[in-house]
Amino acid sequence: MPRKKEEYRINKKIGSHTIRLVGDLSIKNGIYPTQEIIPIAKERNLDLVEINPKLNPPVCKILDYKKFLYEQKKRKKQFKAKQVKVNTKEIRFGPQIGDHDGKVKIKSAEKFLMRGDKVKVFVFFKGRSIVYKEQGKMKLLKFAEEIEEYGKVEQMPIMEGKRMYMILTPKK
Repeated sequence: MPRKKEEYRINKKIGSHTIRLVGDLSIKNGIYPTQEIIPIAKERNLDLVEINPKLNPPVCKILDYKKFLYEQKKRKKQFKAKQVKVNTKEIRFGPQIGDHDGKVKIKSAEKFLMRGDKVKVFVFFKGRSIVYKEQGKMKLLKFAEEIEEYGKVEQMPIMEGKRMYMILTPKK
């Protein structure tokens, strides 16, 4: 099993001869030789951790490395929990769908939009029904008009192969 790559370099693994020290109250922030700061960190039973290796000289802090990794992991988890996952639900019907069947599809689309999901509405054309493209487009636009209270059109009707689709997003 491969070992997980260390995210941050610490102590002697820091390749630079000089570092920019930040975040320590007892030592003034500034540029110091790496070999001068490592013993100070060891004295306090802490580590010198390279926070930003891209800058010149790299930015480092004196802190407890294990605690730092734990807090980073915790912060990532909180950030992930705050992200909203948007699902896309699909509704499909033919160009000659009846009024009652259309209302049933609209009700389910309303339910999806109220839940916060996107809705992708398809009109599928089988065989010779492809000649009813305009009728399919009109059905999709009527569908969007009926559902206007709950969602708005993100993408107008587009023909793709034997299907015409439109994407609706929930109103905030």
